[in-house]
Amino acid sequence: MPDDLAPGAAAAPARDQNRRLRLLQLSALTSTCDRFALAPLLVLIAIDLGASLAAVAAVASGYFLAYGLMQPVWGLLSDRIGRVRVMRVALVGAAVGGIASVFAPTLVVLGVSRVLAGGCFAALIPASLVYVGDSWPPQVRQRPLSDVLAASALGTATATAGAGLLADLLGWRAVFGVTGVAGIALWFALRKLPEPQLGPATGNPLRPVGRVLVSGWAWTVLLLAFVEGIVVLGALTYLAPALQSLGSTAAVAGLASAGFGVGALIWSRVVRLLVGRVPPAGLAAIGGGFLAAAWAGPAVAVNLVTVLIAGLLLGGSWAFLHSTLQSWATDVVPQARAAAVALFAAVLFFGSSVGTAIGASAANEGAFVLLFRVALAVAVPLAVVAVLARARYDGRRSPTAA
Repeated sequence: MPDDLAPGAAAAPARDQNRRLRLLQLSALTSTCDRFALAPLLVLIAIDLGASLAAVAAVASGYFLAYGLMQPVWGLLSDRIGRVRVMRVALVGAAVGGIASVFAPTLVVLGVSRVLAGGCFAALIPASLVYVGDSWPPQVRQRPLSDVLAASALGTATATAGAGLLADLLGWRAVFGVTGVAGIALWFALRKLPEPQLGPATGNPLRPVGRVLVSGWAWTVLLLAFVEGIVVLGALTYLAPALQSLGSTAAVAGLASAGFGVGALIWSRVVRLLVGRVPPAGLAAIGGGFLAAAWAGPAVAVNLVTVLIAGLLLGGSWAFLHSTLQSWATDVVPQARAAAVALFAAVLFFGSSVGTAIGASAANEGAFVLLFRVALAVAVPLAVVAVLARARYDGRRSPTAA
């Protein structure tokens, strides 16, 4: 499709677009709730199932890996059968994985259940992002993308704060029951979301992936997303366990690490106002500054204050830097947008899985300060490269590009 005219973008009335956006936000919120609910539960699961923190962290790593690897699969399917249909099919598996997690008798069974849930909940956010790319014109696309990000941030805050509190009250198994039931409810809600217009599904289904992989700029975006997954989502997993290692309850640790979601929610509103006024490279620079500042505190000392501030600043980085990379992914290969977004999400969560796995050993030994120092050391060059690359991209792309 031509990149300057998304299907239905001009014709769809504002009220209809708002209704569609709310359903997409609900999808992003549900997916993010399940994804971030695990971090405050790691210590509790380890105690209940008699496993080491490193072993339980491997379950989280497996979840993130499945979440990432399934992105291209769902992306290819969405090109064939539709964005909404893919989300509803995936929600069936997500609900099964969530309910199975409730009754998991061993860590192995829990790991399998979480992998199933992660692989299926993986469909929701990329399909929502591609839906935005299909339905909103490029001049204003980062605004609805920011709204989807805000819903995702709300899901993050709800999951990290609510999961710890619910686990202290009813046990960690109840948390997975809630997200499983939420998946069923969303399956019904998405019946009201119309499919965007798609081109005819002809030719090799892997061709869009090939188009992305031959683009040098696409590789740049994917590499940046991979490193961001390591230094943001991977390291973020250990904020709550770091506080719990000092004696905090799951509820307190979850509330503190929920600063990430709160920060992303607040700062995404600011991003929405700045889109069109500040160039993408400028937004990335602000986000990069947030990212470096976020890890500076825990790299010196881990306590309630530094963890809370780190979460809030990481939320700012997510709102500014990640939304810029996310919008870039929808634009870098417009003729293969679904594949580009799917690969972007895949490498992001693959990076999250790698970051979680790398940090497991240090977390198991209680060396959280060292873990966060490594995160800081990676954050600075990531921010610099992201800003310079985006500025160069904007300077060299054609005048008609988004």
